[in-house]
Amino acid sequence: MANTANNHNTTKEQERAELHRAIWGIANDLRGSVDGWDFKQYVLGMLFYRFISENLTAYINKDERRAGNQDFDYAKLSDDKAEFGRADTVKEKGFYILPSELFVNVRAQARHDANLNETLAAVFRNIESSAKGSESEDDLKGLFDDLDVNSNKLGNTVEKRNKTLAKLLEAIGDLKLGHYYDNTIDAFGDAYEFLMTMYAANAGKSGGEFFTPQEVSELLASITTVEKKEVNKVYDPACGSGSLLLKFAKILGKENVRMGFFGQEVNLTIYNLCRINMFLHDINYNHFDIAHGDTLTDPKHWDDEPFDAIVSNPPYSTRWEGDSNPLLINDPRFSPAGVLAPKSKADLAFTMHMLSWLSTSGTAAIVEFPGVLYRGGAERKIRKYLVDNNYIDTVIQLPPDLFFGTTIATCIIVLKKSKKDNKTLFIDASAEFVRGGNKNKLTEENQARILDAFKGREDVEYFCRLVDNSEIEENDYNIAVSSYVTQEDTREVIDIKKLNAEIADIVARQNELRTAIDEIVADLEGSR
Repeated sequence: MANTANNHNTTKEQERAELHRAIWGIANDLRGSVDGWDFKQYVLGMLFYRFISENLTAYINKDERRAGNQDFDYAKLSDDKAEFGRADTVKEKGFYILPSELFVNVRAQARHDANLNETLAAVFRNIESSAKGSESEDDLKGLFDDLDVNSNKLGNTVEKRNKTLAKLLEAIGDLKLGHYYDNTIDAFGDAYEFLMTMYAANAGKSGGEFFTPQEVSELLASITTVEKKEVNKVYDPACGSGSLLLKFAKILGKENVRMGFFGQEVNLTIYNLCRINMFLHDINYNHFDIAHGDTLTDPKHWDDEPFDAIVSNPPYSTRWEGDSNPLLINDPRFSPAGVLAPKSKADLAFTMHMLSWLSTSGTAAIVEFPGVLYRGGAERKIRKYLVDNNYIDTVIQLPPDLFFGTTIATCIIVLKKSKKDNKTLFIDASAEFVRGGNKNKLTEENQARILDAFKGREDVEYFCRLVDNSEIEENDYNIAVSSYVTQEDTREVIDIKKLNAEIADIVARQNELRTAIDEIVADLEGSR
């Protein structure tokens, strides 16, 4: 039985690797002169178009076949007949696509369609407009905005652009998605994650900053769900492409995030990618609420807080309005600390926002810039508020070079409102990594060791220490892990007496050799 399971896992990994190779091939074949981070819009957009086409077809086919129409195939239905099911389908799925506009049918005609760019533009408009007036309108609006089928990036003539688009449709259509995956693998979601990782790794700060590596996302989600089989709502106020939120679907199962996934993103392009990511992971429109805007000054989820689980990797030391906006000091999210985060460093403003919206029994896990642990001024006053009110549960020092777009060694601050002790756990996980490619990575073993320490909440020499908050107060509210956890000295211990004896032996031997050499030289000179 074990061998069967191992073989099954090996097959899945082989299939996943095959999918990744195919995606890599598409990127190399099609990007041409388009920068990788820009071109991902086209690959991801077409992947999304294929997914919602197949997802809708499967949904309608299943319903018809359950009703006894075993030979029914929505893709072969006429548009006129398909119109009869529009209203009910939009109510359930959130969108509608006529059979002629499905990916499979547009692809079949692509090579012979002299107006392919116009065809695709009309299809994308129709998909978005299908949701107008329905509950899903905001979830569909603008999803294809970044897939510009008339861009010169695809070619400097209509003919060249259409040739590129046809090639892209063929390549995405040829990807082996779904049919050889079992139910434990979300093939479209896996393809999205691989694409984002690939592009982020090669894009530097122009794109990688919006994507958190999967293993870090898994660690954060695991921290916030310890001893939980389900949560009410999960939230990320700087959600990027949604990778952190979606790890809850993997760890708990999406059905066990009862009231859905909530997030906000300030970057319009990445906001669209996040919504696409939700759909690609088969999260229905009525189970997520992703908003666009600045969380610190214009938060969109006042009516949805508090949240049971909050995870986030907000931008590091970014600027915000701070005390130049007189309204913010009276904002209930920030006012309890009595001071606002500096205008040039919004890190702890995000932290205060998340604390405010955290439920009494909830947990927040936040990736932070290391400076927030020890910098003075307003940040020291905010740390004082957090420590004195016993909100900081754990501080975890992460290894350097985990994230795309930066090599700094970040940390995780874990917040809770209902702690059972008046102490803070410090974990030094700076050595918990392996080198993979051009970045460090947290292996499953690394994650497990960190998580075990988090759950155990006991001292482990050189790794973690549980500290009374009074000690943190005495240390002027410095919460840097290195201030509390001593690193193991791995330098070789030198026996000075033994070393001196060895040196004396070497010197004596040198003298012997010099004497011998002098005698040889004297003999040679005497023989001349």
